[in-house]
Amino acid sequence: MNTSANPQKYPIIPTNSLGMIIQRGGEELVLEKVPDRFTVRSNANIPAPKLAQSFLGSWRSTIPTSRLELFRVASSNLEMAMSQARSSTNVAFASHVYQIKGNPGTSVYLSDQMTIEFASWVDTSTINSIAAKFGLVLHKAVDGLPNTFVFVVGQQATQNPIKIANQLQGLSEVLASEPNIIIRQESYYKPSDPLYFQQWYLNHNGGNQLANGSHISVEKAWDITRGVRSVTVAVVDDSFDLNHPDFMGTGKIVAPLDLKDNDFLPVPTQEQPSHGTACAGIAIASENGTGIAGVAPGCAFMPIRTSGFLDDESIEKIFDWAVEKGASIISCSWGASAVYFPLSLRQRAAITRAATKGRNGKGCVILFAAGNANRPINATVYESGWVKNIVTGKTRWLSGFAVHPDVITVSASTSLNKKAAYSNWGSNISICAPSNNAQPGIWFEQTGFVYTQPAIAASLPGRAIFTTDQLGAAGYTKDDFTPYFGGTSSATPVVAGVAALVLSANPDLSAQQVKRILEETADKIVDLEPDAQLGLRYGSYDDNGHSNWFGYGKVNAEAAVKVAQKLQVNAAIATPNIVGRNNAVLSIPDNSKQGIKSGIMISELSKVRDIQVSVNITHEFLSDLEIYLIAPNNQRVLLQSRTLGRRNELQTTYSVQTHPVLKNLLWQSAKGNWQLWIIDMAPLDVGKLKNWELALSINN
Repeated sequence: MNTSANPQKYPIIPTNSLGMIIQRGGEELVLEKVPDRFTVRSNANIPAPKLAQSFLGSWRSTIPTSRLELFRVASSNLEMAMSQARSSTNVAFASHVYQIKGNPGTSVYLSDQMTIEFASWVDTSTINSIAAKFGLVLHKAVDGLPNTFVFVVGQQATQNPIKIANQLQGLSEVLASEPNIIIRQESYYKPSDPLYFQQWYLNHNGGNQLANGSHISVEKAWDITRGVRSVTVAVVDDSFDLNHPDFMGTGKIVAPLDLKDNDFLPVPTQEQPSHGTACAGIAIASENGTGIAGVAPGCAFMPIRTSGFLDDESIEKIFDWAVEKGASIISCSWGASAVYFPLSLRQRAAITRAATKGRNGKGCVILFAAGNANRPINATVYESGWVKNIVTGKTRWLSGFAVHPDVITVSASTSLNKKAAYSNWGSNISICAPSNNAQPGIWFEQTGFVYTQPAIAASLPGRAIFTTDQLGAAGYTKDDFTPYFGGTSSATPVVAGVAALVLSANPDLSAQQVKRILEETADKIVDLEPDAQLGLRYGSYDDNGHSNWFGYGKVNAEAAVKVAQKLQVNAAIATPNIVGRNNAVLSIPDNSKQGIKSGIMISELSKVRDIQVSVNITHEFLSDLEIYLIAPNNQRVLLQSRTLGRRNELQTTYSVQTHPVLKNLLWQSAKGNWQLWIIDMAPLDVGKLKNWELALSINN
């Protein structure tokens, strides 16, 4: 493409009218100049110290993305230094450094590239003329975007990329123009919650008693999903402080149940720590700028308080309730206070029902803690030295919940990637997760003791789990968070949270597929040292990749979520069962945050398994618009951000495949009023919603 055509048709607008605004993905970013920084790029890779001799300023660092060198200078000398740099024969490009208004910690650097999307009717000759007028040199076409090109700001240009982009935005031939800005990369997503840095088990970069890789790599998983509300984690435990700030948020708590007081308020009623509050925080604590973040902070939370007894009826009520109310994952950090406890037929059947019939036949993912006695889940040990000889001689150990074939049984590893001294073990262990290290123990009604076994004399290094605590002095500590939680009780909700992320990334997976993904993507941590209490060596793996201590390894959130994402069904969406249409023409109010809402009523009660939304909108400047779909439960998703450029007609269909955010609305009842909400976010241009259509695939 030749860029030397006559450019006289396209006058340059005076720069003082452009301001400091750039378009970015349909959004406007307001920039401010950093008063004591500027960047340059040399003509021939001249070393920075030599480059600095050409002008005022001290070299600070290199920005390798665009071969930029960052210099600092006294504010009073900034413009002079930049003038010297630009006049130097050694300098190819020089620019101010900017920051986003209101975000002074975010430095914005300019490269010499910019992307321009032209209207479909603009031909090559016109593009050449525009490019030549602004001193732009064609670099490459953008694959997948029609009539869109990357240009380099050439030496003939008289303005920087921001000013050129704003000039171009005023041309009818240009749909969008964006300077290629550079912002420092943050390695991986980190929540803003102030206590997150104490949650070593989620992610860490080393430290006191922290072995390399002893965390679950959750930050890389969060780059894909931080959990969605349509995935509900049922935590089954003794009680839950539902007033805790980390359990707040629209749609966070769903279908609470109290089987102890036979009501729907499963809160603590006695002056004792709330074990369930600590477990729930690990799995699903909200990312809200306070406290901690759970493994799956975006997922919903179903709190189920147990009766305190494991009779058949209570087990049936737990699992039947979870299935009926739409739980995706059921996390159980408890077991029987017994050495030998096989499940009854009803208990076994209740778990099987949930694992096979939950989630509309895909099955609930069910997790149980292995236990904290440092004993086998299902084997015989010769016992001696217990308090009051409560266990002695050849003893058969059996945890019926942990050996159920549909259950994910979770053991515990430490912050040093070793076996937690207390963690139960055996061939039924599915996976392990980080927790604390402590003496083994078991509670018996007969003695009232927790640590009834012979103590381990050696030190037990490792860090404990930081999580939510019951508010006030009734908790494990006087604060609203505890740094002392642990046991397989804390390892289990870690895995439950990872399972929730897996289903958030791919809701079509069956419970067995989730189990298999977790096992196959686990990290093969190894502990060759003998157990300090029993002298056993079960920290390596057999030919099938299984360890009696660690199962198939330590859960890895990043690997599991990536595999789930790859397995997502890419086939065309199913033929819709229900199609609703609203043909009422509505004017879209200009620059109004209220916008307009257009509804479609659905009468069917069945669960939604797929969604398509088709819209027909005309508008003088479509980049003014944000478009949302609101479900009958008032949950909303953003279908279209302000990225449509200068187009004036929108006739398109949004589906789960093209807009994965729609997954957030799956598996809820179709019944009710579905609304399309359109908001015009900027003044001057107006338009209309001509019609829209909602197509749902439901389970018959």
